[in-house]
Amino acid sequence: MTDALKRLSEEGVAIWLDDLSRKRITSGNLAELIDQQHVVGVTTNPTIFQKAISQGDGYDQQLSDLAARKVTVEEAIRMITTADVRDAADILRPVFDATDGQDGRVSIEVDPRLAHNEKATVAEARQLAWLVDRPNTLIKIPATMAGIPAIGSVIGLGISVNVTLIFSLERYRAVMDAYLSGLEKAKERGLDLSKIHSVASFFVSRVDTEIDKRLDGIGTEEAKALRGKAALANARLAYQAYEEVFSSDRWNALEKAGANKQRPLWASTGVKDPAYPDTLYVTELVAPNTVNTMPEATLEATEDHGEITGNTIAGTYEQARADLDALEKLGISYDDVVRVLEEEGVEKFEASWNDLLKSTQAELERLAPSEG
Repeated sequence: MTDALKRLSEEGVAIWLDDLSRKRITSGNLAELIDQQHVVGVTTNPTIFQKAISQGDGYDQQLSDLAARKVTVEEAIRMITTADVRDAADILRPVFDATDGQDGRVSIEVDPRLAHNEKATVAEARQLAWLVDRPNTLIKIPATMAGIPAIGSVIGLGISVNVTLIFSLERYRAVMDAYLSGLEKAKERGLDLSKIHSVASFFVSRVDTEIDKRLDGIGTEEAKALRGKAALANARLAYQAYEEVFSSDRWNALEKAGANKQRPLWASTGVKDPAYPDTLYVTELVAPNTVNTMPEATLEATEDHGEITGNTIAGTYEQARADLDALEKLGISYDDVVRVLEEEGVEKFEASWNDLLKSTQAELERLAPSEG
């Protein structure tokens, strides 16, 4: 069997795991994935934590202690999630040291209910960075309209950021601009730019899910021929935008001052449509200086039968643009698709956060000491 994950890493794609739980930490599974499957980072989100805390008894001792102290459910969630992120960061610390801070990273998200509140997002990012207290943490901030200036402010404070929920090329350019603005602020403050890192999480599979649904509604042969093309086209054009921005004069001045490029991160890479190869959003998005964060099933599928054939983004921009133009000609509005996806993305994370609040509250009540 060829080592597809090793080949992927050699092509310049950092493999991150899109999952975390206490069981994964305490069982040694995370350390094993790092050691044997080339995993060099971890991403989390409210949905991942909701699933982790609601399954099994791995959190019972901590929940029992928190219940005895009568902490609020919000405080309980932050104590639980930051503990997991801190422990995962410690496991990944050798990778962080070996890659000079580029990898070995663990992401934790600001409360998604703050997605449209710039000041609260900045305050929460500072609080999370302080709570986790590990240099290899990335604070996740959604790329909403309020999130964009917050990203610049947080980078300007010297806090490393994972920008999440990016769907559109226009918004992605705004994200890169916010990163550069943040670095300029950090430079003015005299901060060490070499210590500030960022990734921009560009979502992939959800684009196909939404556009394919609209193509199926049209139902013509022409429409059917475009199924499964939009997500790759969108991501490849995002990489083109990345290449442009990070070869500009503005960037070059920052790079001379020690700044790191903000890498594109392919998120939502688990294939939703069984008609497509289960490694589609891995093997077709290979390019240097990128990150692919995979659910474990996608990681295993890539290891088992992924065919890594070198850079699969170079030379694709003309076709990618043609594919997106063909959708517009069929009456599928790109602007409407990305707006719907961003709104749904924030709503899904908010719903997961609310589910997390409910399930954690139920656990706190179950484990509360009896009075007397």
